[in-house]
Amino acid sequence: MKKNLSLLFSMLLVLVLALAGCSGNSEESNTSSGEESSKSTSMLETIIKRGTLKAGVNDALPGFGYIGSDGKNTGFDVDFAKAIAAGVLGDANKVEFRPLSATDRFTAVQSKEVDVLIRNTTWTTNRDAEVGLSFAPVTFYDGQGIMVPKDSDIKTLEDLEGKTIGVETGTTTELNLADQMKAAGVSYTPQTFDNADAVIAAYESGSIDAWTTDKSGLVSRQSMLQDPDAHVILDATLSKEPLAPAVLDNDEKWKDAVSWIVYATIQAEEFGITSANVDEFLESDNPEIQRLLGVGGNNLGEQLGIPNDFAYQVIKQVGNYGEIYDRNLGPDTVFKLERGQNALYSDGGLQYSIPFR
Repeated sequence: MKKNLSLLFSMLLVLVLALAGCSGNSEESNTSSGEESSKSTSMLETIIKRGTLKAGVNDALPGFGYIGSDGKNTGFDVDFAKAIAAGVLGDANKVEFRPLSATDRFTAVQSKEVDVLIRNTTWTTNRDAEVGLSFAPVTFYDGQGIMVPKDSDIKTLEDLEGKTIGVETGTTTELNLADQMKAAGVSYTPQTFDNADAVIAAYESGSIDAWTTDKSGLVSRQSMLQDPDAHVILDATLSKEPLAPAVLDNDEKWKDAVSWIVYATIQAEEFGITSANVDEFLESDNPEIQRLLGVGGNNLGEQLGIPNDFAYQVIKQVGNYGEIYDRNLGPDTVFKLERGQNALYSDGGLQYSIPFR
């Protein structure tokens, strides 16, 4: 009898342990499944559910990102943020702009404070691999330059021997300046500042002899100086500065959406499709145009997880690449920046869209 009771007790104990193990494995499996599900949720899905795009921008760089006289964000980079909102959400105005400094812009992406960073940010190896950013196509090809007073007789890098040059900290300009001055054999004193306003204030007060940033930034800021004509930008270009939108790494779905929206603006210009005539192109028999605009049963947008008419919405509400460029930086603006490398490849530039097919 005792033997039977002992055997029964042993069997019950085994059964209890087995059930406990199954329960634990189930909870662990559910937890693991939940974590994987959370990790697999793309920012694209979050944005669509939220109904707004959070874009990190500059609010103090005329032409690219600044606050206009109407109190609204405006500029080249701002328009690309609007283009993304138009393509993903169907409304270019569904954007929350977050002004970011050069030093806090990457943290804002990493912490998901912003969905996309479009703030005159250079695509580099370190930022791609170490900082954890993933870059969309280049929207503006730039290069670093140096501004000096016109009456300083400084015309070359060699003329900066012994001079003090201002640079904004937290940017690639510090390293570029050091590299090029070392290569030229020029001794100088670098002076760093927390932001561009501080650099310019020091430059205009005469406490530094020159200042450096991307040439587009120099052109933009020159228009704001007390006497713009009293300053010149040296011919020397210190670096390649491909400026591109950036998103958090390891989210290919969101990166793809941003990338193809940028490409849509470039391809539209190549086809001659503008915000004014895009409706006419909806009737085009050209299969390439039909695929771009999402008509004739084409579903490239659906494949990306966004509306099939995403390119139409981008072009209609914001414009093609040329329209965005000319509106903010072109010949009818105070900057009068030539397209140069930012012209279409067919015009000798570098702007080239991957095929929509």
